[in-house]
Amino acid sequence: MLVLTDRLRLEPTAEHHGRDLYELALDPAIAEWWALGWSRSDADEQARRYERGWQHDGVSKWMAYDRVTNELIGRGGMTRAHLDGEERLEVGWAVRGCFWGRGYATEMGQASVEFAFGPLAAEEVVAITEPHNVRSRAVMDRLGFTYRRSIVHDRLDFVLYDLTTPISPQVPLRPRAPAADT
Repeated sequence: MLVLTDRLRLEPTAEHHGRDLYELALDPAIAEWWALGWSRSDADEQARRYERGWQHDGVSKWMAYDRVTNELIGRGGMTRAHLDGEERLEVGWAVRGCFWGRGYATEMGQASVEFAFGPLAAEEVVAITEPHNVRSRAVMDRLGFTYRRSIVHDRLDFVLYDLTTPISPQVPLRPRAPAADT
């Protein structure tokens, strides 16, 4: 599902987005948090995994592009993840460092929340980050998430936030109509 926000075009990640995922992994601001050391083939495989998520789960990550310039902004959306002992719908985002502080992560997060509580009819959405990632924690707060507790995921320390009641949209979505711009 392609989603248009005020400033972003959110495209369901597919195999052809491998190059852009690789570009994100190379961005120093993102690499600090991802610490993946991805090769181009790793990024291509991740793009295929995200595409399979859309096909099998009806949800996965979007690639985010500026609606006017088509410039790559980042990646966001949701995946179904095993967190804190159960299967959860987890929202996340990654924004290129040159775009930090402009509200793009919040815009992606808002679109994700609206998608979760709208078409997916979710009862809960969770978000995790490293305890010291104050920027992501601030986005979670802006989106109305509530801090729940510290957790260990993949043998690393994280903090778990959740949202069980949809909040009023801050960023209205414009689902793509057949003749809409791209």
